[in-house]
Amino acid sequence: MRDFGQKVVNLGKRLVEQPLWERPAETYLVRRWPDLFATCVATVFFWLSLTPSLVPRPWLLQGVIGGITAAIGYAVGSVLSSLFRWIVAWRPSAQTRARCWLAYWILSPVLAGWLISESADMQRQLRQLQGLPPSLTWHTPMIGLIAVALWLLILMLARTVRLGSSKFIHWLGRALPRPVAIGIGLLVSGVVVSTALQDVVFERGVIDIADRIAKATNNGTKDGIHRPTSRYVSGGPGSEMAWDDLGFQGRNFTGSVLSGRQITEFTKAPAEEPVRVYISSSAPEAFTDDEPFKAQAGLAVRELKRTGGFEREVLTIAGTTGSGWIDATVVESLEYMYGGNTATVAVQYSYLPSWVSFLVDKEKAGKATRALVDAVRAELDKLPAASRPKLAVTGESLGAYAVEDSYGTVDALLGGTDGALLLGVPNFSPIAGELRERRDEGSPVWRPEFEGGSNVRFAQFPAEDLRRPQSPWGHPRAVVLQNASDAIVWWSPDLLLERPQWLDRPLGPDITPEINWFPFVTFWQTTVDMAVSYGVQAPHGHRYGTGSVDGWAAVLPPEGWTTKDTDRLRAHLDARPSPY
Repeated sequence: MRDFGQKVVNLGKRLVEQPLWERPAETYLVRRWPDLFATCVATVFFWLSLTPSLVPRPWLLQGVIGGITAAIGYAVGSVLSSLFRWIVAWRPSAQTRARCWLAYWILSPVLAGWLISESADMQRQLRQLQGLPPSLTWHTPMIGLIAVALWLLILMLARTVRLGSSKFIHWLGRALPRPVAIGIGLLVSGVVVSTALQDVVFERGVIDIADRIAKATNNGTKDGIHRPTSRYVSGGPGSEMAWDDLGFQGRNFTGSVLSGRQITEFTKAPAEEPVRVYISSSAPEAFTDDEPFKAQAGLAVRELKRTGGFEREVLTIAGTTGSGWIDATVVESLEYMYGGNTATVAVQYSYLPSWVSFLVDKEKAGKATRALVDAVRAELDKLPAASRPKLAVTGESLGAYAVEDSYGTVDALLGGTDGALLLGVPNFSPIAGELRERRDEGSPVWRPEFEGGSNVRFAQFPAEDLRRPQSPWGHPRAVVLQNASDAIVWWSPDLLLERPQWLDRPLGPDITPEINWFPFVTFWQTTVDMAVSYGVQAPHGHRYGTGSVDGWAAVLPPEGWTTKDTDRLRAHLDARPSPY
């Protein structure tokens, strides 16, 4: 038995001193076995990535998160290991290293398998907490294999960069002093890598592909959507906005407009045809060289005049997402409430997905919507105060940011509108950030109270949350629908190194107590959560369902509107098929 143990140790020693392949020359990419300490840190980072986050995630993405965080862990461990070798002269013997590697290969697979299984149990608990079936497909071996493969790929790329930099520095050292060669070599390598990632991989790769897909989608029309026959809608008879120029989301929005008959069937009272004005980024005005957003806003005002939008009881400015999407439920809620006596206006600033718009042209969202707000406000100021429609603003996700950026502060928002309903506001939005920062003491960041709820209130379960605090509302009012489990609300680069307030106790109602913050790991978990935040049901993740009914009922209720009316309209919208 002793001989067998010695043979195992000798095998491990040989693996450390000389891996399975022959020791390569200095010119080769792989020059040494991975660092043991760095590998252990990478393994711990992988284990930490198995902890739950805001929303349940599929096993495939868990493997991706595990591989990325393991690579980050290896980089951290490698830096610490290099510092230790630089400061401390002591080195463990080859036999000690062999035994440590042997212990690693024996223990790490066992622990990883056990922790992945535990992770599946935590995912099931989170699914139950957010109203999903507890059943879950969780391929333990595949998660491990994907993570290891991705980690090795990133490690090979990093070593390629390191080897190239080393050769370049060596070449410079023939003509320059060593310190100068190192400085210039590292600077040039950094520029080359960053340029390659940004210009070649990102802009000409990811962004270009996303642009082509989005452009093709924008030229299409969803099944079941047809050109409207109502003259009160952009793209309809008499409209300056051609149906073919509306884009995918514009045609969806105007082509699915409610008819007066549909509204009457619900209200049991005569109803008007709602006004929906939509100016797309494909409109001829959007291609003007001089202030295209102002030109789009001017066309929007002309469309509102043509359709009688300034003569309606409520005029709503809707912020659009990156692709130009507007949540139909938010608009329909108000149209039902007011018997169709409403007008909604929106401009599209991009056809790209929201995540791409955020990365490459986020500022367009605020500029386009600000131009629309200014144009509509100027036209309203020309009307007698007694005959002006109520001005409301709304937006979801990047559309909510567009609205907030148009006003800048909560005082400007309340002072410039008769009501606001914002849903799933991104973390970088100015007004929501101000409200969370200035929230009343003792209120959690996921359900902040601002100035005792006098004008602004947050809600995840609006039928209940908007009743708190008990103090009466003032006017105008703003409601922010914000799910505690919405990764789009909470994502921030600060997550890399800073613990967020939304993890402070007490946690949100749909957040598992197993959640925790770890440097780097939580950032990637939350990043992936954004991609899967639509995979849950409202009011969880980035889903807000028919919460807009309660939101509008609190912000701009029609005269005589009751709680029973709200419940009935919510049930009606829940029962009907989604127009999108």
